[in-house]
Amino acid sequence: MKRILVVNGPNLNLLGKREPGVYGLRTLESIETTLMQLADDLGVEAAFFQSNHEGALIDRLQAAIDDADGVVINPGALTHYSYALRDAIAAIGMPVVEVHISNIYDREDFRAHSVTATACAGLVSGFGTASYGIGFRALVEIIRGALDEC
Repeated sequence: MKRILVVNGPNLNLLGKREPGVYGLRTLESIETTLMQLADDLGVEAAFFQSNHEGALIDRLQAAIDDADGVVINPGALTHYSYALRDAIAAIGMPVVEVHISNIYDREDFRAHSVTATACAGLVSGFGTASYGIGFRALVEIIRGALDEC
């Protein structure tokens, strides 16, 4: 069975409390519950990791080489400046889909550029927490080699 790792970066543990006008009221735990059901529906396994620390995210991505077939990642603010995280994504040799709850191109100027996306298979941004499900589905299709059939 294919295994998908969902990685969340800094401050995403505060979803549901943090800036609800931007990020909504759903908690990270509720998003993970929804993705577990989606994984079951798609016949894949899902695992989850969140950290507020860049090095921990890099370590988990490197460990994914041995326990995942692909990654969905919301790097949070690290999206915009972490070349180390970008290099870790590039180094793991598997498809990665970047997701964002808000539309990063319709916010502050510094958010309109993703250094991490350049190492990803694709980017989903601006669909609220549904961005996770959209990115997850796309990643499963990429892993199965069926994306062109959509």
